[in-house]
Amino acid sequence: FGRMFVQVCLYFYCKCLWRCLKFVVRKLTGQCELQRICYNTKPGAARTMKIEASLKGSKSKRLQTSVNVHPDAIEKTIDDIMELKRINPDINPQLGVSLQACLLQIVGYRNLIAEVEKLRREPYDSENPQHEEMLLKLWKCLKPNSPLKARISKQWCEIGFQGDDPKTDFRGMGLLGLYNLVYFAEWDTEVAQQVLTDSLHPKYREVTKKELSQLSKAEWEKKKFDKAIGYSFAIVGINITDLAYNLLVSGALKTHFYNVAPEAPTLTHFQQTFCYLMHEFHKFWIDEDPLDIMEFNRVREKFYKRILRQLQNPEMALCPHFAASESLINM
Repeated sequence: FGRMFVQVCLYFYCKCLWRCLKFVVRKLTGQCELQRICYNTKPGAARTMKIEASLKGSKSKRLQTSVNVHPDAIEKTIDDIMELKRINPDINPQLGVSLQACLLQIVGYRNLIAEVEKLRREPYDSENPQHEEMLLKLWKCLKPNSPLKARISKQWCEIGFQGDDPKTDFRGMGLLGLYNLVYFAEWDTEVAQQVLTDSLHPKYREVTKKELSQLSKAEWEKKKFDKAIGYSFAIVGINITDLAYNLLVSGALKTHFYNVAPEAPTLTHFQQTFCYLMHEFHKFWIDEDPLDIMEFNRVREKFYKRILRQLQNPEMALCPHFAASESLINM
């Protein structure tokens, strides 16, 4: 009964009191909600997310559908909004500019999801020359001094694939996994090669006295020479692609993209975010110091939750560490 009562109250508030409150505030300030948001909130995720919520929550169907228009129709949509809200564009020129920037981000985010989803659903095809070319480019970027002896080869395990033909490892994320790995290897080559090198070699480390007292001799030997860094680079890259994809479709990445993309976020923004996540996960894996690769899911889930917490901050931008993104972040 108590829960039903609270739900009824919330419904009444949203449908009646909240609209009455907005009406009163408009009469007192002479500004509609969209004007107040644009004038009182600085550009970025905070403003765009408020504009998005206001449009979606409007009682006007025209305003509700404005977040789903084609990018080419945004200017016309802005004119419609100004007319519907009875706002004189000559007196409020900056409002139209601000609304246009917000709508470009909102519509662009939706289109980015569609583009990423299309890549994810497209399977790797070994008969497609473009797919094969990208796969070979991945090898050349990561192993420039080690020629690939054959297309089907155990050498692929050297960059973290499970078998002698990588095409089987792309099933979960389709071409999206390959696109991200190639982007990382091509545009952030030095870091990608270092991460790959770390993932291939065991790293000796000292075992503390406290650990020694808690471990058996066999466990101590295992921990002492444990591959504290070791994991399959390519497989982890595909897994981190899945993590980035889930952040995107859930809307969690809106905070980041609305802060770093002045207009519509693009596939390049998504790939740069993937590079950041790969770099950060690598450091996180080392800090977590897992006993073995069997702890991967635990470490990944912990890392995922940390990124989610960061993205709850409306001012958060997952600033990629490589120069390719610095100009975007500073805009």
